[in-house]
Amino acid sequence: MLTLTDVALTRGPRVLFEAASWQVAPGQKVGLVGVNGCGKSSLFLMLRGLIEPDRGRVDLPANWQIVTVEQETPALDCPVVDHVIAGDAAYVELLDQREAAENRGGEALARWHQRYETLDGYTLRARASRLLAGLGFSTSEQTRPLATFSGGWRMRVNLARALIQRSDLLLLDEPTNHLDLDAVVWLEQWIGRYTGTLIVIAHDREFLDNSASHIAHIDGRGITTYRGGYSAFERQRAERLAQLGDMLRKQRAEQARLQQFVDRFRAKASKAKQAQSRLKTLQKMQSVAPVVTANQYRFAFPAPAPSSTPLIRFSHVHAGYDDSAILTDIEFELAPGARIGLLGANGSGKSTLMKLLAGVQDPLTGEIERNGKLRTAYFDQQLGGLDPEACPMVHLARLGERTGVGRSEQEQRDFLAGFGFTGERADAAIAPLSGGEKARLALALLVWQSPNLLLLDEPTNHLDLDMRAALTLALQSYEGAVVLVSHDRYLMRAVADDLWRVAAGRVQPFVGDIDDYRKLMLDRTGLMDGENNGESRKSPQSAPQTMPQSRDQRLQRRRAEAEFRREVASDKRRLQVLEQAIESHQKQLDELSVEMANPALYEAGTATDVAGLASRHGVIKGELEKLEVEWLELYETLESRQQAFDRLGQCAQATRE
Repeated sequence: MLTLTDVALTRGPRVLFEAASWQVAPGQKVGLVGVNGCGKSSLFLMLRGLIEPDRGRVDLPANWQIVTVEQETPALDCPVVDHVIAGDAAYVELLDQREAAENRGGEALARWHQRYETLDGYTLRARASRLLAGLGFSTSEQTRPLATFSGGWRMRVNLARALIQRSDLLLLDEPTNHLDLDAVVWLEQWIGRYTGTLIVIAHDREFLDNSASHIAHIDGRGITTYRGGYSAFERQRAERLAQLGDMLRKQRAEQARLQQFVDRFRAKASKAKQAQSRLKTLQKMQSVAPVVTANQYRFAFPAPAPSSTPLIRFSHVHAGYDDSAILTDIEFELAPGARIGLLGANGSGKSTLMKLLAGVQDPLTGEIERNGKLRTAYFDQQLGGLDPEACPMVHLARLGERTGVGRSEQEQRDFLAGFGFTGERADAAIAPLSGGEKARLALALLVWQSPNLLLLDEPTNHLDLDMRAALTLALQSYEGAVVLVSHDRYLMRAVADDLWRVAAGRVQPFVGDIDDYRKLMLDRTGLMDGENNGESRKSPQSAPQTMPQSRDQRLQRRRAEAEFRREVASDKRRLQVLEQAIESHQKQLDELSVEMANPALYEAGTATDVAGLASRHGVIKGELEKLEVEWLELYETLESRQQAFDRLGQCAQATRE
């Protein structure tokens, strides 16, 4: 049993814990949540024995093996898979003893082999390879030197290095930050099979729902545990807050009654004793903390300027680096108001597609046409556009100069306050800020631009749950087009109307929802069984057996796909025109109805005016009915075309795979 008893902890000027008590039973999987800076990482340090509480006790079983993910990875020349294997210290130590055991021979060598088998030495390399494969490393990448990978990929190696170790307590601090959706799905399955005790810090609601048996919430310098995943935690906490709110109202009423008695009778000799007694009761009354549930972040995207369709058109686009194509023969149109979620593993080309859309990368071949009224805002997960020496106010001023968006200083400060930059924080250089704070500033700069196309490449990395909730609400009411890459499935469900899959160099509509994509990933890689037997499996649905297509067949398919896209785009443009006409006719009818309801219209001598208004009303109403019929028929046609297009894309994708 892991136990905290009456723990107090101060870090710098901040009191993180005060009289905090907490218990975690062996085998529990606990999601640790709370606002940034509440003490989650400091709690991990206490559990690892790296810092001591100011008061109280932290008790763990003496024989527990505690494992966490290393935060730094040296630029080593050793192969990735060897670095992961080296994370098993007991195995490495045993290898060092091999030569001595062989020299001694006999019983010593037999004991060595028995120990080697106990440590799963014969399967360790295969297990390391499966871990790396689940985290997105291909077979060839597993043998590449560690130094050749970026920081994000090295963090995946660190995660694999932690997972391969034997542990009684596994501490994971934001493990999904550097993962794509495919790897997040794999990690959930791995956690489901893990038999030790897990405590994970995460801001991904759906990951916590799928991985945690309990949620521990750090709030008010204490820790409260709730049974179930994050959704269950939200429901239980809402009920608890409602009860606390009721208790607070009752307590304040009782305090007011006691105070009134004290004030009234304290000076009277006959009542002085009773007044003093009630005063002591008032002073001893334990205060119920006020309930604070409001999200500190508040912002909304301004309505974008109207534009014609399409915003962007891709025609036979090939894209990549150094004449090596990652995406091939991409064709699509992006309409105003489209809400697209991109699916696909890291390295499949999602970020390349986003850079093409943003105009920060040119295609190798093909043509990209942009609407003259296109106004794009691009969130790059690397946050490369931020100046570390400039403050948030300076960033806004520079952006205003480039885009012509000018507002008063007070408006700028009020705006930044909605993203958590209040008071002096709006005037301080951003260099020492955390990753989450820099991400919030980057989002603020996007909102400030009033875009009609919003490109978001993993915007939730490092954001806490409150900021993710504020971003989700803002995007739901945003009227412009959105293209989103995110491993946060809650955000994808809430924002994306259509899903596109980037795989095998192609961009195709994905038939189904996020749950269907998760099932596809499990089926394709055998994640449910892979860690147990090392064998992957593919369902007939995910990898149909087809004969290779000839060049003419491929050309015919591409032409059919292009024709489908043109028809769908044409239908969508006509639908937009019809919707505007319907709205205009309805507005005219409303105005006529108001005018015809005016009593003065029916006074003597106005019969001609009444008849004229009635005639106009009838004509417009008839036109409106025709428009609505046409809209309905076209909508049904579009649905049929879209389904046919989806089937064609699915068949083509299955053929390529």
